[in-house]
Amino acid sequence: MKNISVKGLVFAIVIIGFFVVFWTSSDSLVSAKEKNIYKEIKTFNEVLDMVQKNYVDQVDSSSLIQGAINGMIKTLDPHSSFMTPDVYKGLEEETQGHFGGIGIEITLVKDVLTVVSPIEDTPAYKAGVKAGDQIIKIDGKTTKDISMMEAVKKLRGKKGTKVTITITREGMIKPKNIILTRAEIQVQSVKAKTFDHNIGYIRISSFNEKTAADLRKALADVKVKSDPMQGLVLDLRNDPGGLLNQAIEVSDMFLRSGVIVSTRGRTKSMETRMQAKDDGAREVTVPMVVLVNEGTASAAEIVAGALQDNGRALIAGTQTFGKASVQTVIRLEDGSALKLTTARYYTPKGRSIQAEGIKPDLIVKLKKPSQDTTDSQPDEMMREKDLEGHILPAGEEDRETEDRKTDSSKEMDDLEKDNQVRTAVDILRGWHMMKKNLAN
Repeated sequence: MKNISVKGLVFAIVIIGFFVVFWTSSDSLVSAKEKNIYKEIKTFNEVLDMVQKNYVDQVDSSSLIQGAINGMIKTLDPHSSFMTPDVYKGLEEETQGHFGGIGIEITLVKDVLTVVSPIEDTPAYKAGVKAGDQIIKIDGKTTKDISMMEAVKKLRGKKGTKVTITITREGMIKPKNIILTRAEIQVQSVKAKTFDHNIGYIRISSFNEKTAADLRKALADVKVKSDPMQGLVLDLRNDPGGLLNQAIEVSDMFLRSGVIVSTRGRTKSMETRMQAKDDGAREVTVPMVVLVNEGTASAAEIVAGALQDNGRALIAGTQTFGKASVQTVIRLEDGSALKLTTARYYTPKGRSIQAEGIKPDLIVKLKKPSQDTTDSQPDEMMREKDLEGHILPAGEEDRETEDRKTDSSKEMDDLEKDNQVRTAVDILRGWHMMKKNLAN
């Protein structure tokens, strides 16, 4: 009994000693990290003090500190940023669907300011700015080492004011200056029409606060015009994305079950798994083709990935942009805000499309009507006027008959101009073929 007691005592002492050593070493590690951070902060304070006292011109300390914050955030990724109160206000306006500027979504690709997508019917779109264009100058000043927020601030402004961007593009012989007049950007994110009286076409150009509600109205309108609707083309080309919750709501309109998207971050709070809800007859159940291209990004990729992985739609077009990160906007006390990447998102099958994009089931490259090798003229792009049809001048005889003729000829004209839409419509015309593809 005494031997057992001694052994037990020795064992207990060893265990206690282990925990003492463990906690001591753990505390030492924490202490070492804290000391290192304090040392770096001390260095920062010394540099700040030297600049304030010795720089050739007097400088504003607030500007220095904001510059330091911007530099810190810039080391993280292209989508994280620090926003001054004015810039944060602009972001809020953008998500509500209106803001002043030229109408482009931008990002930094290998530290080069790059257009993700122009927004339809905006100055940039009408001037022929394309997804993938690199903006190397703004008003004659280089964009080298520019931050996202600096770029946004330079490009936005009051309606009627001008800004000049200098772009380069693959195949372009020399950089091109484009003078743009800023406008009040009113984003109508959802537009709709029908083909063959029974194939619906819906275009989503961005995901703002109104997108899901506007989509419901568009679907109702298409259902009325279709008798009955036998297929649907969902056009997400050049859609730069937007709000995550809107992407989830949009996806849910076409799914009765299954995962829509999941997110994973460092903290438990960023781990989510969004499921589709069965709303009975409200979901759209007809065969679908989703059109995507290199300008399809973020929230638009979530929708495409959700419908692809759930076998709900055939994805056609070209490989998407490949942005699979979630940004959380954290408001600070002084009215400024931090837009911080807090999670990665994954498609229902667990794919992370970061830097890879969504690969279409069917590769369909857009055929241009003509190729100008000098690039002196902007490439022809699909515009809303090409989709909706011309309104006949007042005074035409038999207006209703002429309208029907115009709609029919315009429909054929649309399909001739846009081979990607034509391919989608052809697939839906033979919906049994689409069903066979989805079953594979």
